[in-house]
Amino acid sequence: MAKVAVLLKVMPNSLEIKLDNLKNDIQKSLPSGYQIIDSKEEPVAFGLKALILLISMPENTEGGTEDLESLIRGVEGVEDVEVETVSRLSE
Repeated sequence: MAKVAVLLKVMPNSLEIKLDNLKNDIQKSLPSGYQIIDSKEEPVAFGLKALILLISMPENTEGGTEDLESLIRGVEGVEDVEVETVSRLSE
């Protein structure tokens, strides 16, 4: 089965949130077949940073990225999730 790469911008709900811990919590919440490939922090404003995640997921997922976005929004410390790009990974 082919995979897609989803680039997400995850906004924490507080300046006090440690992004490394948030990333670990997100990784633990991902279902089988989903994996964080890469991550980085991106300054937003006034000391707030977004967590940029590159996640691989199965290509033929019903609903596309909606379930992934909802799952991540449900992680404690997450304010919002925005899909930046989606692209197919070569096998």
